[in-house]
Amino acid sequence: MPDPRKPIGVGIVGLSATGGWAAGAHLPALRTVDGIELRALAASSEASAQTAGAAYGVPAYTSVEQLAGDTNVDLVVVAVKVPRHRELVLPVLKTGVPVLCEWPLAVDLHEAEEMERAAGTTRTFVGLQGRSSPTFRWLADLVSEGFVGGTCSPPPSWRLRPNGALRCPRTWSTRSTASSGPRC
Repeated sequence: MPDPRKPIGVGIVGLSATGGWAAGAHLPALRTVDGIELRALAASSEASAQTAGAAYGVPAYTSVEQLAGDTNVDLVVVAVKVPRHRELVLPVLKTGVPVLCEWPLAVDLHEAEEMERAAGTTRTFVGLQGRSSPTFRWLADLVSEGFVGGTCSPPPSWRLRPNGALRCPRTWSTRSTASSGPRC
């Protein structure tokens, strides 16, 4: 049983010195919670790992295995783009270190189920930070109170072209071969 008086050491995969989701959302959130400390990070290259490690004053690694093997890391946060979740979460689960992975968890149901099986009894979490965003809560209230009706609009990344045609980005979420997302 972990000592409740000891801070939880967090290692973040994808924490960059140049910004990004981990730096802009996870790090500020960690700083507001007593009992949680940034203890290490993992980046995709030696150069970015060293730059970020120096910027945040923590050890920096180039693999999730090294990060999870750091005895000061009690929880690994995976805060990278969805197509990389599986390749990063599975090795951490093998070590038995708890994982918090950003939502969406996987590119498709098959990958999500594979990660679920791999987790076994390891504590895992999926980050649904958008649910607690004041903006999203306000929008959900507007819909639930009937003020704006049901949701039927495309994601914000989709845009209308000047000719009125809908343009959606060609990302993993819109390619039917890479996800269960819509076809455009």
